Amino acid sequence: MTEHTAYNPSIVLIGAGNVATHLGKAFHEAGCRIRMVYSRTKESARILAESIGCPYTTDITSIDNEADIYIVSLKDSVLDHILPELVKCNSKALFVHTAGSVSIDIWKGLTHRYGVLYPMQTFSKQRDINFDNVHFFIEANTEEDTELLIKTASLISRHIFKASSEQRKYLHISAVFACNFANHMYSICEHLLTSHGLPFSAMLPLIDETAEKVHHLSPVSAQTGPAQRDDHNIMNNHLSLLKDEPEIAELYLRISENIHNYQRNKK
Repeated sequence: MTEHTAYNPSIVLIGAGNVATHLGKAFHEAGCRIRMVYSRTKESARILAESIGCPYTTDITSIDNEADIYIVSLKDSVLDHILPELVKCNSKALFVHTAGSVSIDIWKGLTHRYGVLYPMQTFSKQRDINFDNVHFFIEANTEEDTELLIKTASLISRHIFKASSEQRKYLHISAVFACNFANHMYSICEHLLTSHGLPFSAMLPLIDETAEKVHHLSPVSAQTGPAQRDDHNIMNNHLSLLKDEPEIAELYLRISENIHNYQRNKK
């Protein structure tokens, strides 16, 4: 009978922000050895490293050189500067970044094995994440490393997909609409409520139900409200309430127009 050895790759985390923190803890709990954390900020590197029991560094030239996989979770704007120095540490390892809008080609010419490990989720250090529900989108420059990344991501999630850099751009912009823009609407909602002595918590059941509906209906079918009904009386009343908030009023008007036109075109 053949004995199967558990797959537990060793990992170095490049970054100690929201994404790196959650990935590091998840892979650590899955049995992977996190060999080191790198961050430009000593305090953030120390906090993450201590939470998963590994050393840390703020010196990119002192990165551990024996890991199987190097996972880069840094601001897009620093990648061009960091990656050429990073890859010098281990010519045999697999290097991946976690950015939604950065092409796999950023690695080209720097190292022989490279790819992308993109988790589709919003991450905050203060919030626990159930990775079993997180969708990962995988890309690598060889089929062998694509399969290796799928195997790696499968240690912490059941939802693994292959996606090209071009496809990932649309994942990222779609996530901005679904997450970042939606959350900004919550911020405006909180501002309007608290400015008039009302609690934002009153909106939470509505927010929860709105999110739950699109598990069962298409977003177009789930759309309700005055813009969807083309109810100009209510919309004009709303705009009058926003007469002292011109930027919010303009946003209300433009989004309402877009909802109406979008609904009409989808019929």
